[in-house]
Amino acid sequence: MTFAIGDFVAVLDDVVKGTITDIDETYIFIKDETEMVFRYLPSELVKVDTNQYDLTKYSDINNHYLQDKISEKPKKRVSKFSKTKNEIVFEVDLHINQLVKSTNRLDNYDMLTIQLETAKSKLEYAIQKRISKIIFIHGVGEGVLKSELEYLFKKYPVKYYDASYQKYGLGATEVYIFQNPN
Repeated sequence: MTFAIGDFVAVLDDVVKGTITDIDETYIFIKDETEMVFRYLPSELVKVDTNQYDLTKYSDINNHYLQDKISEKPKKRVSKFSKTKNEIVFEVDLHINQLVKSTNRLDNYDMLTIQLETAKSKLEYAIQKRISKIIFIHGVGEGVLKSELEYLFKKYPVKYYDASYQKYGLGATEVYIFQNPN
């Protein structure tokens, strides 16, 4: 993409937008609305032709992208609960892209923390609602999340083991919760 001085651009992995003030061999310098000047590589920028505030769903009712979205059938919601042999099984997908919209500003520690907090809250929910089985789908990876989950499970009255290889492959752990008959 070619840029010129005066173009209005946005930074791909940041919330900075502004006007190009200078271009050298390597960098493009942009000035934002607060008059601060930033330096970026051309690969980090994208031209913005229309101000985002001017784009509304009513701006072009004949827009074919909008018509495609409107005519699109809604996806069937897949229940997180499944029932087998009169037993309720609660499935929790811990893949990070299922838990957050974007991982741009998250490092590995932040992602692991989000996954573990989700697992902890779902486990406590299942204990409270007297659900006896949970399947935590964590993926294979390097095994960090799986080992952290095992450490978490040791703090609760549960028994855990690898889930069905046939159904989940190697990346899932099944947790059985011991319930007091009250």
